[in-house]
Amino acid sequence: MVGPELLARIEALIGSRVESHARAEGGYTPATRLVCQTATGSFFVKAGATPLTCGFLRREAHVYGLIDGPFVPQVVAWEDHETAPILVTEDLSHAHWPPPWDTTRVDRALAQAEAMHSTTVELGAFAEVHGRATRGWRTVAEDPEPFLSLGFVDDDWLDIALPTLVDHEQNCPTDGDRLTHFDLRSDNMCMTDDRVLFIDWNCACLGNPRLDLGFWLPSLAYEGGPTPDTILPDAPEVAAVVMGYFAANAGLDKIPDAPRVRVVQRQQLVTGLPWLVRALELPPLVDPAPRF
Repeated sequence: MVGPELLARIEALIGSRVESHARAEGGYTPATRLVCQTATGSFFVKAGATPLTCGFLRREAHVYGLIDGPFVPQVVAWEDHETAPILVTEDLSHAHWPPPWDTTRVDRALAQAEAMHSTTVELGAFAEVHGRATRGWRTVAEDPEPFLSLGFVDDDWLDIALPTLVDHEQNCPTDGDRLTHFDLRSDNMCMTDDRVLFIDWNCACLGNPRLDLGFWLPSLAYEGGPTPDTILPDAPEVAAVVMGYFAANAGLDKIPDAPRVRVVQRQQLVTGLPWLVRALELPPLVDPAPRF
């Protein structure tokens, strides 16, 4: 149930009475997500609900203020607020949200990602925004139990593989002057007849486009798309960083504000670790698809 205060703020922002509203599906956090219908059209509304989601929303609004292009939804209104900032964008609920994937949809998404990566803007660098995100295998080396508990590998596998994994992870460039999204997944992209749009821009930064693409590919493969190395061959350093991130995080406790994230991270290990094994010529996994 949407409270009257929030509804009144939404109406003031869009300048029209909300005739009806419905919860929008999707999302990993408790942020409020609504599709609001007025006499003249419909809008997507996202409102922060916790300190974490408020921070995400402020960063997303900041990024929207700096970028432009056919891959960005139209921003209708933004209002900061101590406990419930509101972002209003165009309603994309009638677009196609993959999966399923087919060759045409994959090609369209890749072409739009390339267009995004050709864009230069004034944003923070990868290290400024994401900090230690590229230290996954070094984190696993310091505390291997969360990763080992998932069942993909054992101690012997780690003893053999870790030196190679850490070496490739350390040698993957993260810097760049291109716009990168760094949260590309099917729930953050949709397609209309003539557009492919990316949403949820709070992780955006200037960085390495190959690494940005690499973080999407395990989930694409899990949803029935091509294997990561079909799209990004000869990228062992990217595979090392991407899978190091998931290996270091997927076995940790649930995030209170985003309890589904660990499940998704484990799914990406299912398709991403075989990519890593192929790319770095590592020993076979102990169990390529353990039960979680």
